[in-house]
Amino acid sequence: MKFSPDARLERWLGSLALAIISLISLGNVITRYVTGGSLAFTEEFSVFLLVVLTFAGAAVALRRNGHIRVGLLERALPPGPRRVLILFQSLCGAIVLGLIAWYGAKLTWEEYQWESLSPGLGLPQWWYLLWLPLLSAAMLVRLAQQTLDRLRGRLDDEP
Repeated sequence: MKFSPDARLERWLGSLALAIISLISLGNVITRYVTGGSLAFTEEFSVFLLVVLTFAGAAVALRRNGHIRVGLLERALPPGPRRVLILFQSLCGAIVLGLIAWYGAKLTWEEYQWESLSPGLGLPQWWYLLWLPLLSAAMLVRLAQQTLDRLRGRLDDEP
């Protein structure tokens, strides 16, 4: 049986975000065609959902080993140094994702304390920002899973 890693929750979340973006954009086009006006919330929600879609999709790509990587050096190294390189790559990715999660959580907390409202609809700004640290943490989990699979030889560099 072939090993096939999956990120079901992130796939579901990304699919839902894409479906909602499509529906509200279609609704906005129809409203603009019929009335000549536009729905006020569509841009704000679309941008927010696009961020969710991007982070969810990146988590899925991490789990499936689908991110772009230059593997020339990795393939040329013997197994011992290759493992060190894989760990180094993962450590660098974890640092970046950890910083995004940390500062995203900090910003979300500050927006919650300040009771900042979104410019378009006047919704609490932290509702939008909360997804940044959550999905960054999900990406950290998927990075750890990918790293373990790569170290065990369960994931190939080439599709």
